[in-house]
Amino acid sequence: MFDKPNQLPAHARHAGAIKPSIPVALASAETTTQRGVTLVELVVFIVIIGVALAGVLKVLEITGRSSADPLVRKQALSIAESLLLEIQQQPFTFCDPDDANASTATTTTGCATQTQDIDPAGAGAIAGPFPSSESRYSNTNPFDNVADYGGFSMPNAACAGICNPNDTTPLAGLGTYAAAVTISRAGGFFGLSNDAALKISVRVTGPANTDVTLSGYRVRYAPNI
Repeated sequence: MFDKPNQLPAHARHAGAIKPSIPVALASAETTTQRGVTLVELVVFIVIIGVALAGVLKVLEITGRSSADPLVRKQALSIAESLLLEIQQQPFTFCDPDDANASTATTTTGCATQTQDIDPAGAGAIAGPFPSSESRYSNTNPFDNVADYGGFSMPNAACAGICNPNDTTPLAGLGTYAAAVTISRAGGFFGLSNDAALKISVRVTGPANTDVTLSGYRVRYAPNI
């Protein structure tokens, strides 16, 4: 009907009024991937994390509740070690060091007045001191032989807690501890005469049911002073 462009109606001759026909490409169908988690997965995750966190908190609670126990045990061991060393460093002679024959006696029968063991053949624990007037806290008449500590304990009538030798003042912070000493003849264990060696056991108790025992031996290698 219209053979030439200028034969088009005036409104159709406006620039851009007629554009070439462009085919619309169809969008290719793509599979949409869903991201995230399902409600079930989220609930399971929360439960697992909750259980793990509860376990960690329980461990921390137990650790915090018993964290002082190693310190208490270490303190008890320190008391026991100190007392055991104190005893082992004492003379172990036939006679009490104050006896007139302490430097010359060749057996316990050679003592003038006081042996270090009134029953050398005995099988039970030794009950010191020898003589009974000696005291760990005395500066004038102190313990001066291993056997003097037989049956010794702290606290006692002279010391209201744990005290140093020659001092009845309780050491600060140790009021809840107690110490006890047991001394028995152990010469037979070493193939010696019954009273030639002593077994020393120091037991210390403290807070939180702390209970430790240290043992050591003392052989009479120097029977005279």
